Amino acid sequence: MENPHKQLVVGILAHVDSGKTTLSEAMLYRAGAIRKLGRVDHKDAFLDTDALEKARGITIFSKQALLTAGNTDFTLLDTPGHVDFSTETERTLQVLDYAVLVISGTDGVQSHTETLWRLLRRYHIPTFVFLNKMDLPGPGREALLEQLNHRLGDGFVDFGADASARDEALALCDERLMETVLDKGELTDADILPAIARRHVFPCWFGAALRLEGVDELLTGLDRFTRPTPALEAFGARVFKISQDEQGARLTWLRVTGGELKVKAQLTGEVDGEPWAEKANQLRLYSGARYTLAERIGPGQVCAVTGLTKARPGEGLGAERDGDLPVLEPVLSYQVLLPEGADVHAALGKLHRLEEEEPQLHVVWNETLGEIHVQLMGEIQLEVLRSLLAERYGLEVCFGPGGILYKETITEAIEGVGHYEPLRHYAEVHLKLEPLPRGSGMQFAADCREEVLDKNWQRLVLTHLEEKQHLGVLAGAPLTDVKITLIAGRAHLKHTEGGDFRQATYRAVRQGLMMAAQIHKVQLLEPWYAFRLELPAENVGRAMNDIQQMGGSFDPPQTAPDGQTATLTGTAPASTMRSYPMDVVGYTRGRGRLSLTLDGYRPCHNTDEVLAAIGYEPEHDLDNPADSVFCSHGAGFVVPWEQVRSHMHVDSGWGKTARPAEEAATRPRRMAAYRATLEEDAELLKIFEQTYGPIKRDPLAAFRPTRKTERPDFDAEQWEIAPEYLLVDGYNIIFAWDELNELSKQSLDAARKKLMDILCNYQGFKKCVLILVFDAYRVPGSPGVIEQYHNIHVVYTKEAETADMFIEHVTHEIGKGRRVRVATSDGMEQIIILGHGALRVSARMFHQEVQEVEKEIRNYLQGEV
Repeated sequence: MENPHKQLVVGILAHVDSGKTTLSEAMLYRAGAIRKLGRVDHKDAFLDTDALEKARGITIFSKQALLTAGNTDFTLLDTPGHVDFSTETERTLQVLDYAVLVISGTDGVQSHTETLWRLLRRYHIPTFVFLNKMDLPGPGREALLEQLNHRLGDGFVDFGADASARDEALALCDERLMETVLDKGELTDADILPAIARRHVFPCWFGAALRLEGVDELLTGLDRFTRPTPALEAFGARVFKISQDEQGARLTWLRVTGGELKVKAQLTGEVDGEPWAEKANQLRLYSGARYTLAERIGPGQVCAVTGLTKARPGEGLGAERDGDLPVLEPVLSYQVLLPEGADVHAALGKLHRLEEEEPQLHVVWNETLGEIHVQLMGEIQLEVLRSLLAERYGLEVCFGPGGILYKETITEAIEGVGHYEPLRHYAEVHLKLEPLPRGSGMQFAADCREEVLDKNWQRLVLTHLEEKQHLGVLAGAPLTDVKITLIAGRAHLKHTEGGDFRQATYRAVRQGLMMAAQIHKVQLLEPWYAFRLELPAENVGRAMNDIQQMGGSFDPPQTAPDGQTATLTGTAPASTMRSYPMDVVGYTRGRGRLSLTLDGYRPCHNTDEVLAAIGYEPEHDLDNPADSVFCSHGAGFVVPWEQVRSHMHVDSGWGKTARPAEEAATRPRRMAAYRATLEEDAELLKIFEQTYGPIKRDPLAAFRPTRKTERPDFDAEQWEIAPEYLLVDGYNIIFAWDELNELSKQSLDAARKKLMDILCNYQGFKKCVLILVFDAYRVPGSPGVIEQYHNIHVVYTKEAETADMFIEHVTHEIGKGRRVRVATSDGMEQIIILGHGALRVSARMFHQEVQEVEKEIRNYLQGEV
């Protein structure tokens, strides 16, 4: 028989020392889930099972407990309250139906409370509030409610008040509730439920968990005013935590969001692009340190699965999507100092295993220096990490002095370009980089027409943008608060591979950052703390002076009614504030208390000093190049980032006004291009002038800048790197050369391939830019393409366009400023190209020239031998 109860997952969140674990204990006790009421200070709390948690009296790892209240089966997740373990809390939020936010009635809303509230808002979690420790002296109910509405926003309502007062307060929170009150005069549970689910209303209860006061009312409220989350029809689950049991078995914690998970079911996923498939050997329903085995798990339930070695926190299984990346990130970095003789690679493997379990821990291997660094939120994590390594692996480690993790951003929009074209590869990418508001992170988008770059290539560029943590060019720190938009690009029909766009994309990002740094539009960011400092009134002057010296700011001090203590709140750089807690303990003789919460990243207060100490040189960072690779004469060559834009094959059309310096730099090169004197060809010249009249040429025309109209299938700019151009009418040559004509009767493709190979050898010796043109007008819908075949360019004309039409157009475009030859036996085509200033070469003459080149190549090779 099916269980008629609702299945809900509820998380308990709080600032440290608010009594969160005590409330969890009381809820379990009053619901009959445990028989004995444990206490944190007695080190026998049901959910604080770890030795470190008992020793420090704080929750370090999120825990699970099962209880039933009324018609609801709850999975209760107790999360860490200390700021150092905020990422553990954030991961847990992604599997909650509802949350209970615990606030100390004596302290009220604190800095970390606001951080938790922002996370709850980000993940759209309906929230109940329990104001604890109301048995101790404090501001009282009205003042606390006013503080909640002032610091966290509107919607906080005392559900312990009488019905009429409660309904009146509810009507001010939600328009639908207002209409219902005006229409019916009172509200039912069914009326209130949607407003809570929409986060328009946040029910509040007051009590003292240690005395079991208000706990029953909270449990009743959680049963009355909650509803289950709609479940997916197909199986879906989200992984939110990795741990290990007492025997060392890996536990994968997940919440089922749809369908059903059966024991021994095969689960699939993907890690770093590699698919995996593993069986769920056991389904464990934990409550504290004990568990029961289940045969199946349904929607709204949380279990620990054994047998999964690949799944990662945040991963969606089945029909469930992957979770969002955590907002909270480490801000400190420490070098791991191993004992003498320890195997550094073995230690690295052990740290990586712990990294899977601890989302707030990042392990970084510096291969150049042979050092391991760990990135984390605070110094308490160091103690936890040291204890875990010693307890599990018998590895005793120490840590070097901590450093700050900086970030970088830009302050003005800029275009970045990247090109990657070694032999038989091709990709070009144009990106727009623009700044975002603080705390936005990285965003990626595409604003590029499909006729410019096909949709599949656009998706690939976005994938490469998202797969990597892009580094800045000031200190090599991670880039943040930047939106990167793909605005143009180009692929090759045959020679483009996925890796080509990865190279071009990375180089485009880097080139844009270098351009921004050149005009001083890159900014170094550092983490800042929001602090709350409670201390004796006589120490306030000292504290205010210290904070100013640290580059921080603060609000006017708030003095307690008795005049004995005062409170300072404000913000300061983490680099100056992180060692201050010990100073506070010293000069207040242990009576001061400093609470620090990460308040995001802001411009660095001592940029020059930091950059001098780091000594980062972006152009020497071989793993993150800003230069581009182009192809000439069959070989790739590198173009420095500051010159790369003038070599690009595509013009995005964005930011032209920002390029006067580049245009000025390229103008002399263009003006220096020359047009060769027309070689005498009396017969053809006479025919042309008899037909069209005398040819008039301006001897200075080649030195004047010209405006060219770019056609979509040919960008003349890409051929500018060589002084001489040879255009070959492919089929004309094939049918004019005896050996190729005979081959074409058997296979036209074979003849075409043979000609291409012959011309590759010819180009390699002559070092000209060779463009081989084939008619493609017979192919319906042919779009026309330009391909790179080894060291030559091969053009297949578009539908309804012949090779001679294409050659005529190209010679008209480039013949005025470059030395151009055309190999063809088409008499009319020879006349037309002659009029454009190009030099013609008949098929017979070109055949002799090719044979001479092949003879010289053979002589050279024989001489080498």
